[in-house]
Amino acid sequence: MYSFDIVRPTSVADAVSALGQEDAQPLSGGQTLIPTLKQRLAMPSVLVSLSAIDELKGVSSDGGVLTVGGGTTHATVAAEAGAYPALAALAGQIGDPAVRNRGTIGGSLANNDPSACYPAAALGSGATIVTNTREIAADDYFQGMFTTALDEGELVTAVKFPIPEKAAYIKFQQPASRFALVGVFVSKGADGVRVAVTGASEEGVFRWSEAEEALSGDFSASAVEGLSAPSGDGMISDLHGSGAYRASLVKTLTKRAVAKANG
Repeated sequence: MYSFDIVRPTSVADAVSALGQEDAQPLSGGQTLIPTLKQRLAMPSVLVSLSAIDELKGVSSDGGVLTVGGGTTHATVAAEAGAYPALAALAGQIGDPAVRNRGTIGGSLANNDPSACYPAAALGSGATIVTNTREIAADDYFQGMFTTALDEGELVTAVKFPIPEKAAYIKFQQPASRFALVGVFVSKGADGVRVAVTGASEEGVFRWSEAEEALSGDFSASAVEGLSAPSGDGMISDLHGSGAYRASLVKTLTKRAVAKANG
């Protein structure tokens, strides 16, 4: 590690102001940023800690929408998002207790790791990402590996999840990191069926449109059976699994997620 300044604002306005300093970077749960700093892959001169901003924390439900503050930890989502059981279950599977008690939903979505769980939940739910300046539909928010629609200095302040009629998340986890080797989030709601896949593509989370179309007519695991698994040069291939293996997992886990959603 190397020397840097750290500030702990108590409001979003003060955090945004602090981020206006040269080479300033936000620090949420730090589950990705701290290891990155240790490897000197990032060298900000100022870290702006968001942990003291109460307005970024909490879970609430109103009018069929679950709202989660950007600074809310995974453990809190798991414990308090009972109005959206599939989201609560997803949060409870992230990492280990240490990670769940430090990592935040806003930090995860801002980082947009290609194997993270929350991007699948947001995209698979048709969520809205709320920032200090605007609201961004999940379909427009995710723009590739570690890339989002966020502008420099823009903060995720909340995420609004429409609560669907049915939903489920299934992941095949990499046992050491507990990231998703492949994860599939399926939901059925007033706006139709959504299938979001994480962990499989080099471009990050994506929607499997063919499965959505098939499931819109028949929301059952058998509707996916005749589909060809997503494939192509863009699938992640590494020591944990080839691109073809991940593609096969996408289909298998989609079927399992639908079966689970039908309960």
